Amino acid sequence: MAETVTLSGTASRGLLASLDPLLREWMPRQRWFAGKGRPVTGFSLVAATELLPLGGRLGLYHLLVRAHQPAVPLPATAPRPADCYQLLIGVREALPPRLAPALIGHVSEGPLAGSTVYDALYDPRPAEVLLEAMRSRARIGGLRFDREPGRRIRPGLVPRLMTAEQSNSSVVYGDTFVLKLLRRVVPGVNPDLELPLALAREGCARVPAPAAWMQAEVHGESYVLGVLQPFLQGATDGWELALRELAKGEDFGADARALGRATAEVHTALARALPRVTLGHAQLESLVGGMIERLEAAAHTVPALRPYAPGLRTAFEAVADLAAEGRSVTAQRIHGDLHLGQCLRAPSGEWSLIDFEGEPARPLAERRMPQPVVRDVAGMLRSFDYAAHSVHPADPEWARTCRAEYCTGYGEVSGSDPRTDPVLLRAFETDKAIYEVVYEARHRPDWLAVPMAAIESYADLGTASDPI
Repeated sequence: MAETVTLSGTASRGLLASLDPLLREWMPRQRWFAGKGRPVTGFSLVAATELLPLGGRLGLYHLLVRAHQPAVPLPATAPRPADCYQLLIGVREALPPRLAPALIGHVSEGPLAGSTVYDALYDPRPAEVLLEAMRSRARIGGLRFDREPGRRIRPGLVPRLMTAEQSNSSVVYGDTFVLKLLRRVVPGVNPDLELPLALAREGCARVPAPAAWMQAEVHGESYVLGVLQPFLQGATDGWELALRELAKGEDFGADARALGRATAEVHTALARALPRVTLGHAQLESLVGGMIERLEAAAHTVPALRPYAPGLRTAFEAVADLAAEGRSVTAQRIHGDLHLGQCLRAPSGEWSLIDFEGEPARPLAERRMPQPVVRDVAGMLRSFDYAAHSVHPADPEWARTCRAEYCTGYGEVSGSDPRTDPVLLRAFETDKAIYEVVYEARHRPDWLAVPMAAIESYADLGTASDPI
C-alpha cells in the first residue's frame, strides 16, 4: 500500500474549501444523506487522510465531514450536533465513462483545481485499498483497520459496488465478503459491529460473523466506519422476496413463520451474550414519555398526523396504566430496526438477520439501550403491512396471515407469543408507524399513505387492542 498521511490543518482546510461548492450540490442528492429538505450552509472537517497520493493517475482521500444545516425546531428536543458523514473522494484528471454515475464535479480552485472528483466506492482500485488495509490490519493516520484473529482474507478479491438504494454503501468482494461502509457516523461503540461480534462468539449462526472492520480515532473519540462480513451468495432480500410472492399471489406464511423463529433465536442468543434488565414503574414511565415526545414532535413536523394524535396517545397511556398497576417488563439488546429488508433468505430456506445499526435517526446511546423484544417484533409486523400495501390493490389479508405466522414462529422458539401482550405490542407498533410517517414525509412522500393508513387504525379507539 502507498504511503498514507493524515493531512495537516492547513492542507485539510484548503481541501475542504475546494470541495465545498460541489459537496453542497452532491450530498443532498444521495440516498444516505439524512438532512434532505434543508439547505447545507457549510461544512467542517473532522478528519482527512490521503490514502493514495495525487502524484499518480488516481488520488484518494478519506474524509469525515460535518454538514451544517438549519435546525428543525421541534418541541422538547435539545439541539443536536451537525451530522458527520464518511466520504471516500477519488481524484482524477478526467473520469472514464464507466465512472460517470460516480461524478461529484470538477474542481475550479484550491489544491485540487483542474481535477475531477467522484465517489471512489464506484472504482475498483480504491475499494481494493480498503480490503488490503483490513487484511493487513493497517494503521493509516487516524484510521484503524482490524480483523478477527484467525480469519483469513484472501488478497485479490474483485470488488463491485452494490447499487441498490440504501442508507449506507456496500461493496462486495468476489462473492466472498461484503463491506458495509457507514455513511453517517457518530463516535462510540456501534451496535452494527458490537452485536454481530457478540452473536458470533455466542455461536449464533443467524447473523453473518464480522471478519474485519475499520474505525477512526479522532481527538480521543472512536468512530466505527465499516464492517466486513461473509457475503451470503444467492440469498434473497426479504422485502424483494415478499413482493415477488405477493405479485404471484403466493402464500408467504411459511416464510413468515420461519422468520419469526429466526428472530427469536437471535433474541435468545443476545439475552445470553449481554446483560438483561427489568423495567419497573419508573423505567416504563420514561419509555412512555419518550413515545409521547416522539408523537408530539412528529405531529409538529407532519400536520396530517395531528387529528390522530389524541387517539394514538391512548396506546402509550395504556402502557403507563400497566406500570401503575405494578407491571414490569424484561429488556435486553435487540436488533433495533427490524424489517423485511434487514433479512436474507438463503437458497436452503434459512433466514439471516443483518444491519444491526438500529434506527440511524436515534442517538447512539439510545440505540444501545436494552429494549423489550416486542419492539423488534413490532417493526417486522409493520413491514408485512408495508409489503401488503405496496401492491395494487392492497392485500391486507396477506399481511394478517404473515403477522400471525410470524408471531407463532417466534413463540415456538422463545416460549412467549408476542400476541399475549397486546398492550405493549400495540404501543410499539404505534410508535413505529409514527416514525414511518415522519420518514416518508421527508424522504418518500408517495409512500406516506401506507403508514397513515395504519395510523388511522391505531388511533381508532373502537378497534380491538390486539393489533394482529
